[in-house]
Amino acid sequence: MSSTPAPPPATPGPSGQPARRTPGGPVLQDSVTEAIAEAFFEELAAVGYARLSLETVAKRAGAGKAAIYRRWPSKLDMTIALIRAVAVDASEIKDTGTLRGDVRAFLAELAGALRHRLPSRIIPDLLAEGGRNPELAQELMTAVRDTRRSKATRLLERAVERGELPADVDRELALDLLAGPLYWRLAVVHTETAPDYLDRLTDKLLAAFVA
Repeated sequence: MSSTPAPPPATPGPSGQPARRTPGGPVLQDSVTEAIAEAFFEELAAVGYARLSLETVAKRAGAGKAAIYRRWPSKLDMTIALIRAVAVDASEIKDTGTLRGDVRAFLAELAGALRHRLPSRIIPDLLAEGGRNPELAQELMTAVRDTRRSKATRLLERAVERGELPADVDRELALDLLAGPLYWRLAVVHTETAPDYLDRLTDKLLAAFVA
């Protein structure tokens, strides 16, 4: 999650303003949906999932609580939908033409996301909440982990096609190594990095991939 997200673009309504219609329901103005989404992530970062209330989100968004219920039936549904939108909209892994360039770009994008004030507070909270809420945990794994790992897998496949990695490279372990060290440093122990840290980490990862 590299920024406060907005839902996918809606279909323009009769007035020219973006809008969408629920099945058999009212037209939903996209500007209101975006305001609710932004308020949701701000509130989630401020108080955490357990203390987050739909009333507070609605107030922060300048909307009525009914506006939320017209879009999502519960706090859990809203959380899952908005987190999924963030994961799906995550930027594609850059194809720089080399494995080293791809890994370095991947690490830079991940570092930027983890340093953002919202994800740095939201991600640990949702992971902790997932331990108490199996449905939320499963959705997080499917929407966030699986989506990002699928995109990172393409990074490895490109390297295999270019002959930079052997065809039998341990993809599962490589994917763990790609995200694990940086996530631990920035999101768990909250230790900043030296200017050359990503370059040094890239070199270590490349050596591990072919070991």
